[in-house]
Amino acid sequence: MIKHSDFKPIHTILIPLVHEGPGLDALELARHFDAEILLVGVVVVPPDQSLSVGAMAARALRKQLRHYGKDERITSKSQIIVSHQPWNELSNLLQKEKPDLLCLEWDSHLTALGVTTNDVLTRPPCDVALVRGKITSKPKQVLVPVRGGPHAELSLRVGLGLHPKGVTALHLRKTDDPDDGSDAPFKGLERVLKQMPDVQKQIVVTEDAAQSIIDNAKRADVIILGATSQPVTSSVSLGAFADRILRDAPGVVIAVKSGRPLPQFNYDESAGVQAISILVDKWFAENTFHADEFKQLNELVELKRQQGVSISLALPALNEEETVSKVLKMMKKELVGKFPLLDEIVLIDSNSTDRTREIAEQEGVPVYIHQHLLERLRPRTGKGEALWKSLLVTRGDIIVWIDTDIVNIHPRFVYGILGPMLINPQVQFVKGFYRRPLRVGDKMQAGGGGRVTELTARPLLNLFYPELSGVVQPLSGEYAGRREALERVPFFSGYGVETGLLIDIYEKYGLNAIAQVDLLERIHHNQPLEALSKMSFEIIQAVIHKLENRLGYAVLEDVNRSMKLIRYNSKGYFLDVEEIAERERPPMIEVQEYVERKR
Repeated sequence: MIKHSDFKPIHTILIPLVHEGPGLDALELARHFDAEILLVGVVVVPPDQSLSVGAMAARALRKQLRHYGKDERITSKSQIIVSHQPWNELSNLLQKEKPDLLCLEWDSHLTALGVTTNDVLTRPPCDVALVRGKITSKPKQVLVPVRGGPHAELSLRVGLGLHPKGVTALHLRKTDDPDDGSDAPFKGLERVLKQMPDVQKQIVVTEDAAQSIIDNAKRADVIILGATSQPVTSSVSLGAFADRILRDAPGVVIAVKSGRPLPQFNYDESAGVQAISILVDKWFAENTFHADEFKQLNELVELKRQQGVSISLALPALNEEETVSKVLKMMKKELVGKFPLLDEIVLIDSNSTDRTREIAEQEGVPVYIHQHLLERLRPRTGKGEALWKSLLVTRGDIIVWIDTDIVNIHPRFVYGILGPMLINPQVQFVKGFYRRPLRVGDKMQAGGGGRVTELTARPLLNLFYPELSGVVQPLSGEYAGRREALERVPFFSGYGVETGLLIDIYEKYGLNAIAQVDLLERIHHNQPLEALSKMSFEIIQAVIHKLENRLGYAVLEDVNRSMKLIRYNSKGYFLDVEEIAERERPPMIEVQEYVERKR
């Protein structure tokens, strides 16, 4: 089975520009994508002539390519293909360049390159789009007929690339399938389309799918369909179904064919597994930011003022006397003094035994020991417990959490994760991500950190919550959320808190309510392997608990919440049992003391 990770967004489009032939219409189409365009010059020499006669044409073509290469999004290959049969050389180039999409004009490119649709589509070297017609302006409406077949994902991807907010997915059903979405090939796509509010959905029950597409195409500028039929009528045929649409439909028609190998079994609802990648890729492109986008702090302060929101920074801490002072001083100086972005800073301590609390009090920062809050509830240890109780002692509409063990602290760790919420009111939750060097002896190993993320958290999310597979670092300690969202979801008390929040925010508010920000690099104290093993054990429990909520029955028994740790001393190896039970606190909005304080 093909994994959804095999799919890629359209970043590069390759177009052959044939001397005195096709290519310019395809170029105009490609300009409407947010993608790099790779132009390849092709000179076709008749088989009865020497290839040398193509020199003058190649010279003229290079000049033309240099002209188009002035556009920063267009890369022109300096090497011109001069050949009697250029398709073989072009195929080799495609294998080398690996573009996301080969764009050809139907049927002029096929004729000029001396190939049939069978040559191009039987085993395409990459994803292919055959374009009939010319786009003169930005399309306002794109029609994508889908039933969930092997090329439906590519059709939607191309449609969203042309116009992210102007796509209509036309779900074609036969008359013997009266229930919406009950046809097997569409089930997976339906799951994705429900989470894409910008895509309009339309259902048509028909026995003549081609005519229905043609009728609906009268209200669209572009039709995109999967080229699943084998050519049967001529060298440029796509099959009777596609040929009819190419012949009779108004506007521009784009037939696409996936270059990936297809499964050997009948294509059914498994299409939906791959289709989730459309949703994830679109989310990743639209909701992934860089901290530098928000470094103009005066603009963020103005956005905050216009929206009338208050912002709290809550700092969880446990024995961080080496770093906490620098963190507090910097945040107070830069984000309270110079730029009034933060309305309050509080320290949520987990009963430190060093000078962490004393240092915070010297800096004039309110300190709370989370075990002393809500004492009627039996106190628990764990970072998640501190984060949950921070809702009780802060007042901001937006709450930011960052760890206090950051060695290379910088204001971007706060303003970076605030930016997406201040520019988009729909965003409820923002995660930071970064490069995490790992200290090995006296040396720093770039990118070696995040071991639990890559070995536990991300694989579990890919397995059970693939919509969240685009989150770079689900376990990062730098994140923020709107109070109205955070107070309505439960909190795990330990290391499962980040994973649990991410899943719950997604399930309650949808994927587009989550954003992520590149915070560059984070240097902190790496934990030993045994501690990471315990952390992984808690995270696995958290994910299984969320699955239990979805399934409606228990998977884990209490006995499964103890972990046998392998230890070693001078006498050899032995086992040590430790209870590591990850438990949840209810949504804070259900806690009486919180409700009374909020009033």
